[in-house]
Amino acid sequence: MNILNRDFYIRDTITVSKELLGKVLVHQTAEYTVAGRIVETEAYLGPEDKAAHSHGGKVTPRVEIMYSQGGYSYIFTIYGMYQCFNIVTEKQGTPQAALIRALEPVDNLDFMALRRFNKPYVDLTSKEVRYLTNGPGKLCIAMDLGKAQNKIDLCVRNGIDDIYVYDDGFRDFEMEASPRINIDYAEEYVDKPWRFTIKGTKYVSRK
Repeated sequence: MNILNRDFYIRDTITVSKELLGKVLVHQTAEYTVAGRIVETEAYLGPEDKAAHSHGGKVTPRVEIMYSQGGYSYIFTIYGMYQCFNIVTEKQGTPQAALIRALEPVDNLDFMALRRFNKPYVDLTSKEVRYLTNGPGKLCIAMDLGKAQNKIDLCVRNGIDDIYVYDDGFRDFEMEASPRINIDYAEEYVDKPWRFTIKGTKYVSRK
C-alpha cells in the first residue's frame, strides 16, 4: 500500500489539494477500518486568504495545528454540530490546509450507512447513496471523524486510531476547478478557483 508521506503534504497547497483527488482516505481503529476515495477538495491559503482560519496570521488554540508541518489532521466544528476534516499542508510555520469536501465510499459501506442513515448500505435509496459522503460534515459522520481525531499525524501509524491517505494508482479522471463554497465573507477571495473536483462523479457536494 502506497501511503502518502510527509514529502507529499509539505508542498504548495494548491498542488496538494489537486493531487489528493483520486487518493483514498482511511480511518482505522482496532474495531474497524473505513475508507473513501477523495473526489472534492478546497485549498485554504492563509494568512493571505480571507477565507482561511489563519487569515492575517491568526493564532488561536483552534488553528494552532495549521502552523505545524504538513500531514496533520485539522478538524473543526461548523454550525455548532458538524465536523470538517482538513489536512495541514506546507512546511512548519505556513498555516495552510486542504479541506476534504467529499468522498466516494470505498470500504465498509455498511458502517457508513449505519452511521449516516441507521440502515445497511443495501437498503439505501439511490439518493442516500449519493448523499452518503458528499459533503464535509457528512463524510465526517460516515468516517467517524470528530474532535478526537484532530491533530493526528497522517504520516505515523500507532495502531490505535490511525488516519492516512494512500495512492492506489487511480488516475482515470479529469479534474475541474471552481470557486470554493460558503465563503461569502471572503471578499476578493470568494471567486478564487481553489475548489477541485473529479469531473462527472455523483459524489461531489455540489455540481
